Amino acid sequence: MQSVGSPLDIPLRDSIAKGLLPGPRILTAAEPLVGQGEKSGTPDEIRAFVRKQKEAGADLIKIFAAQSIRQGGSMTLSQEQLNAACDEARKQGLRTLVHAYKDAVRAASLAGCTEIEHGTMATDDDLRLLAQRGTYFDPQAGLVIENYLLNKEKFLGTPGYTPEGFAAMEKVLSLNHQLVQRAVKIPGLKIVFGTDALAGSHGRNAEEFIDRVRDGGMDPMIAMIGANSLGAEALGMGDQIGRIAPGLQADIIALDGDPLKDITAVRRVLFVMKGGVVYKNQKRATD
Repeated sequence: MQSVGSPLDIPLRDSIAKGLLPGPRILTAAEPLVGQGEKSGTPDEIRAFVRKQKEAGADLIKIFAAQSIRQGGSMTLSQEQLNAACDEARKQGLRTLVHAYKDAVRAASLAGCTEIEHGTMATDDDLRLLAQRGTYFDPQAGLVIENYLLNKEKFLGTPGYTPEGFAAMEKVLSLNHQLVQRAVKIPGLKIVFGTDALAGSHGRNAEEFIDRVRDGGMDPMIAMIGANSLGAEALGMGDQIGRIAPGLQADIIALDGDPLKDITAVRRVLFVMKGGVVYKNQKRATD
């Protein structure tokens, strides 16, 4: 699991890795680089920030290169700043995960960043550039916006969540459906599975599979691959996880049903094995 929201992820990651807690393998950032125009720092200052995160134990660098979609999604880092961040991360052996909309999508790919999150309002030309440069792409077809709308009363009044922002999100949901519909038609585009999960969506991440297939027109097998072998490749762990093959970790799940015929089968996880250890083993209701 790639979780990039808080420095508190680091002790959780380490406790799971030591066997003190059951849980998924976690890759995390320490502090994100938050784009604030010139306030984000000079290229040299941004490089120093990236090195600081490496020293703090980050597995990757999270970069906010655009405003929230609730605020319009405009770029908050210059091309020069993005170039510095992603180049320094690469020199430090770290991947980069970039929150980007609109123009920031193209800028992040040109900067050599590893993966683009969201991508709403990217053009087909932008998506073709990602494919040409091998930039991984994680669009959210529905879960995150649906979750906000389902929990509107809980979010309203907290920082950044206004009636105007929710009105913008209602419009974004259809844009996200259209984005995935366009993305699946771009040859060679590496679309990986992610949910942008947040409060309220825990335990419901599989709904994103359904959104991608039902609303985004994605082939179910492509959706599955994006969460398994291609997802592992994007994490830099394709030689360890993501496939059932000799020499790889025994990470296996079983579903009640065939997701290639009925994508809602992803809601019915009966068996979970991580590293050869079984954590869940239920019988089918019909057994």
